[in-house]
Amino acid sequence: MSKAIIMHETGGPEVLRWEEYDPGKPGPGEVLIRHEAVGLNYIDIYHRSGLYPLPSLPGIPGMEGAGIVETIGDSVTEVSVGDRVAYAGLPPGAYAEARIMPAHRLVKLPDSISTRQGAAMMLQGMTARYLLHGCYQVKSGDTILIQAAGGGVGLIVCQWAKHLGAAVIGTVGSPEKAELAQNHGCHYPVLYREEDFVERVKEITQGKGVDVVYDSVGQTTFMKSLDCLRPLGMMVSFGQSSGPVPPVDLGILSAKGSLFLTRPSLMAYTAKREDLLAHARDLFEVVEKGAVKIEIRQSYSLAEAVQAHRDLEARKTTGSSILIPE
Repeated sequence: MSKAIIMHETGGPEVLRWEEYDPGKPGPGEVLIRHEAVGLNYIDIYHRSGLYPLPSLPGIPGMEGAGIVETIGDSVTEVSVGDRVAYAGLPPGAYAEARIMPAHRLVKLPDSISTRQGAAMMLQGMTARYLLHGCYQVKSGDTILIQAAGGGVGLIVCQWAKHLGAAVIGTVGSPEKAELAQNHGCHYPVLYREEDFVERVKEITQGKGVDVVYDSVGQTTFMKSLDCLRPLGMMVSFGQSSGPVPPVDLGILSAKGSLFLTRPSLMAYTAKREDLLAHARDLFEVVEKGAVKIEIRQSYSLAEAVQAHRDLEARKTTGSSILIPE
């Protein structure tokens, strides 16, 4: 019998229980994957707390994983038994030694990318892809602001944006994270606890403001992020680690310079298989050429998911983290 992290209720990390679990057999269009690694992401905390409810309880959290295809159901053409595959997105259920997945949501991994790397990069890396190429087309000469530059998405965005020729400003919470971000392409790390990041952005841009802000922090940074934009700039709110953004009077966007605002999700940007494959292809390309380095900075046993969630919520992690079935 396999095991999985199962939630019987929402709440703190203690609701994550390591229990026996039978993934069943794949039906038509489905495959059974034996995980070699599972991604750890902030959306997992939203599912655990109930902010983003799982489809049902008991349920298994987790939106990202990589492993080997063990069995395929009828009518599966996308993958074969023995393929090394990775995924990110719906349906949840990655915190398991083995699971059933729709075949059309899987991507084959290139030989040069390990399953551990695959589990560490798919959700954060494809998020970076839609941020930089979907919400706003970053190009050479642009200036961007990425909140939480030392996090998993942040480090990838810094590297990828620098590769595109953009100037990168990033907020971080400590000198150690500032050094980490700078080593990953952030030209101007800003210690938000020690200096006003709005004033620092104005100083760096000589009062012009940035072309685009990427904000996954939410409540505590949203309004100040708007103040960092140039007229007609783009605000991308793609997370809320500090809490939900309160209701916004849309007139503010006009008053601050006819700003654009979007609240995207990876699931929408990769809903069609051709879009999923395009996101994965572009991500694999920049990783294989060395423009973006995926560094697994924390690794936990899958059975230790409780501790992993505590560390993630306490901002003790940097970059990518994975859970290993053992």
